[in-house]
Amino acid sequence: MTDPLFTPVTINQLSLDNRIYLPAMHLGMAVDFEVTDQIVDFYARRAKGQPGMICVGYATVDDLSGNTQNIGAHDDRFLPGLERLASAIQENGSRAAVQINHAGRYNFSFFLNGKQPVAPSPVASRMTREIPREMTPEEIQETIRAFASAALRVKKAGFDAVEVLSGTGYLISEFLSPLTNQRIDAYGGSLENRMRFGLEVMSAVREAVGEDFPLVVRMNGNDFMEGGNSREELKAYASALSLGPADALCINVGWHEARVPQIVAQVPRGAFAYLARGIKEQVDVPVIASHRINDPETAREMIREGFCDMVAMGRSLIADPMLPLKAKAGKEREIVHCIACAQGCFDNLFSLKHVECLCNPLAGHECGEAKEKTPHPKKILVAGGGPAGMTAALTARRRGHDVVLYEASRRLGGQLHLAAAPPGREEFAQFAGDLEVQTALEKIPVVLNTRVDQALIEKEKPDAVILATGARPRVPDIPGMDLPHVAESWDVLTDKRITGRKTVIIGGGAVGVETALFLAEKGTLPPDVLKFLLVNRAESCEVLHDMAVKGSKEVILIEMMEKIGAGIGKSTKWGMMQDLGRFGVETLTRARVTQITPEGLEYEQDGKLISLTADTVVVAAGSASHNPLESLVRKMEIECEVAGDAVKVGTAFDAVHQGYQAALNI
Repeated sequence: MTDPLFTPVTINQLSLDNRIYLPAMHLGMAVDFEVTDQIVDFYARRAKGQPGMICVGYATVDDLSGNTQNIGAHDDRFLPGLERLASAIQENGSRAAVQINHAGRYNFSFFLNGKQPVAPSPVASRMTREIPREMTPEEIQETIRAFASAALRVKKAGFDAVEVLSGTGYLISEFLSPLTNQRIDAYGGSLENRMRFGLEVMSAVREAVGEDFPLVVRMNGNDFMEGGNSREELKAYASALSLGPADALCINVGWHEARVPQIVAQVPRGAFAYLARGIKEQVDVPVIASHRINDPETAREMIREGFCDMVAMGRSLIADPMLPLKAKAGKEREIVHCIACAQGCFDNLFSLKHVECLCNPLAGHECGEAKEKTPHPKKILVAGGGPAGMTAALTARRRGHDVVLYEASRRLGGQLHLAAAPPGREEFAQFAGDLEVQTALEKIPVVLNTRVDQALIEKEKPDAVILATGARPRVPDIPGMDLPHVAESWDVLTDKRITGRKTVIIGGGAVGVETALFLAEKGTLPPDVLKFLLVNRAESCEVLHDMAVKGSKEVILIEMMEKIGAGIGKSTKWGMMQDLGRFGVETLTRARVTQITPEGLEYEQDGKLISLTADTVVVAAGSASHNPLESLVRKMEIECEVAGDAVKVGTAFDAVHQGYQAALNI
């Protein structure tokens, strides 16, 4: 049977070998707008996996449209770098495109040397909290010409197509939306007027690049902004684009400041396919679906059922550049999936760092991939089968070492299984499974239910040892910790302890929040029941919503600091905080627990001592490094590296990258 994912598709006159589209992603790797070796290496590696098309960017169209970490397309001096990037992608097996864009009010004056960002109207965003300057009619025309000039540079540089970003809350979508466009001239007011800027940009781009050069438009299927565009308006805009200059439409989801999660693991796979289908029903050009498409089966099902013609798989190809080839060869079991954690991609960008990946420590460091195998293979014993230990074992094995992996528990994965317990975090278990598959593919011997000690080390006689023994729950010094109604968060998350109706959680860090959400969802409607009741109109939508978020437990989260959620990445934190509220979790901050009592606990807040009754008290006081072997190994004069929580308690991202580095150090 023909695989719909690997049937050719044509955009304008450009034929693509398959229907996987790597969408433009800000990488934070450009320097003063110039294409760097790091960018070239990053995309060359993904091209070797042979997606049908790779789109880079976004690229700037003028001095106000981006910042120096964006790829530049607003001046001819950037042509040599663009040419080199196009060649690197094409020579390695993929078609190449550039997305051009103007940030509008989403730019920061900080990046513009103090200049005020521009927009259709002076409406501030929640993201920047800056008021932009309203564009004059002359500036509008200048910007339209800038888009056209940038598109022509893309063509001159040898790329196969150009994409224009017309969504996500950037300039073109700001003109389209009544929320941000309050103009009273020909570019504001009616939908026809609000569409004008975008359509004139596309027409100018088409005139600049010619009729035969593919033009893709990336636009929202829903902006998820209160007071913004309706889906019907966006469908009308899509129709106007498809009847005019656009050769394909790539359907994006939401604006950056929208309060609907779009990229994190909480979003089910393929959740936004319905938006692409809504557009596809209106147009006759290829439609590309986006967001949370991280496995080939989800992708091919969307194409097979007519939701879209192509699928955008961006972070999926950061995590595993070889995904297309593995899928084509029937080796989908070998794919390392993106788990939508956002720790290395989006969270890095907030810190002005370049893109990396929790699941792939080589991402952003592709030049290290050429590292030759060691000329002096050693026997390496890895103690610990969590993300740090498995990554260390895999890296060492791929460098040519003889590796054996010991794990004290009954399964590999370590704290990834704890991270996977809360609702919407199941993808962490996927990563544990992916690492286990990779370990099996590399034929690394794995011994479970076995603790490493001196006798075992003497038996194995390793040349080097990598210690990735993880962490243990931190036990706070609180009177009453030994009472029978006290439970440890790790035991709760793994269902080793049953909790009562009223549960109080001590500790509002990452594990405390995850435990609170895990417990708050107990007793809510499961998805299949929710669908059954909805389809049969058994209850109103309001009642069903309440039953989906109101569980059977009363959950209270106590934190001694000012805020809840320390240690949670910015990309995921806001959504988790939002869920604490909607699931009815009560949070108490600046509250120090003084003792646990048979009836519950006592805490001090603002100088007052307060008693709180509880059926169960769950302790989520963080973790402490567990590293009992390092002094022993060093005393035995064996080369030793330590990785992950055994060094310092951190994130899964830290564990993977430290495990990788530990193996390189040997």
